[in-house]
Amino acid sequence: TTSSTSVDPVPEIAAVCRRESIWLHVDAAYAGVAAMVPGYEWVLRGAEQADSLVVNPHKWLFTQFDLSAFYCRRMDAVRAAFALTPEYLKTVEAAPVRNLMDTGIQLGRRFRALKLWMVMRHFGADGLRARIGEHMRLARLFAEWVDTSGDFERLAPVPFSVVCFRALPAVPSDSASAEALNARLLEAVNNSGTIFISHTKLDGRYALRLAIGNLHTTESHVAAAWALLRNEAQRLRASV
Repeated sequence: TTSSTSVDPVPEIAAVCRRESIWLHVDAAYAGVAAMVPGYEWVLRGAEQADSLVVNPHKWLFTQFDLSAFYCRRMDAVRAAFALTPEYLKTVEAAPVRNLMDTGIQLGRRFRALKLWMVMRHFGADGLRARIGEHMRLARLFAEWVDTSGDFERLAPVPFSVVCFRALPAVPSDSASAEALNARLLEAVNNSGTIFISHTKLDGRYALRLAIGNLHTTESHVAAAWALLRNEAQRLRASV
């Protein structure tokens, strides 16, 4: 699901977990923030039944690496897994003390939450919704260009801001030629210094991945990326 940014059927999985007494963790690292956009509440459908959930703001919430927001219903289980307090670190307070060293591998940690707080305070909920929604609009626009092009094809739905696609070789049914063409295309566009894309394999097919998530990305950037991809693909086809 990570390659194509698809979403698992959490309610159905949750039913199985309840029946079998299995811990359910929802990994909403990338797409979880989309739920704040009107019409995308479905992204976290069923998450209320989870035992734990994580969202990584450094992926799509304009904070630098690294930062994760972790929610857990049973912090006692987390502490039981990680707490190992030597005598010299024990506290004498009578009241319970929340020591973050008991909820992870690290003994000490830096103030990661501050950068997320500053982003939220600067943009506000409406500002974040607007920017995430714009990224999804740009991804849909790029997908439309791919769909209406005779030289490219889309390989997965586009629920968020990642588009999986590939350039078609002269003989579209030639899978070996398609993989070679797209591997060379990936290298060419990344070496251009203009854009950077990644790749994956979907159903055994080599796919290019365009991810839109930078705070400053505009439609002109996406259009320039599309033009570069088309020009490089045409050049590579002609060189065969």
